[in-house]
Amino acid sequence: MSSLKLVEGTPLMGQIKAREAGLEEEGEALAERIVTLRKERKLTLQECAKLSGVAASTLSKIERRDLSPTISTLQKIAAGFSMELTDLLNSNRPVFSPGRRSISRKGEGRPHTSYSCENALLCGELMNKRMIPIRTLVTARHPDDYGVWPKSDNEIFLFVVSGKMVVHSKVYEPLELSAGDSVYYDASSEHCWTSVSEQDAEVIWVMST
Repeated sequence: MSSLKLVEGTPLMGQIKAREAGLEEEGEALAERIVTLRKERKLTLQECAKLSGVAASTLSKIERRDLSPTISTLQKIAAGFSMELTDLLNSNRPVFSPGRRSISRKGEGRPHTSYSCENALLCGELMNKRMIPIRTLVTARHPDDYGVWPKSDNEIFLFVVSGKMVVHSKVYEPLELSAGDSVYYDASSEHCWTSVSEQDAEVIWVMST
């Protein structure tokens, strides 16, 4: 893969700087939200770690904005607070009346961006879901782009909409997937995703709750 030379003042550099600024702003808001929720419940980092299954050191890094958490990590934190993932990401989410139907139009979804993925949580107003649908652009190009490889007690179904990607695992050999391919796997072992196509791979994936 050829490398790109980044030059100040070019559109590419402008896009990168804009994305970094967005990450900083979103990371600060999320960190403040987690700190607020923990303090409202009068929990220490160690107590929060015990409830969520996320190491106290990892929680501390997230609160200090030294680590950009994955969706799997945020799901654990939300469960530790006894709340929905979408509630953790959005303190102003409206209450959804029973009916069990939700529609996300093109371009909609609660955004969460990390240094490895750009996520949009779909149908976020439904409470007590048995699965979480997410649309993701996989921006990571190397496993080292992840501070920590995610793992959880959930199961994941992944469908590649466009591009080409690799699912890395501590258990299996790297799995390359192209547009139209799909995989269902147990997320209890460490794993991560990287794009290998010129454009970031776009995927739709569903995580059990």
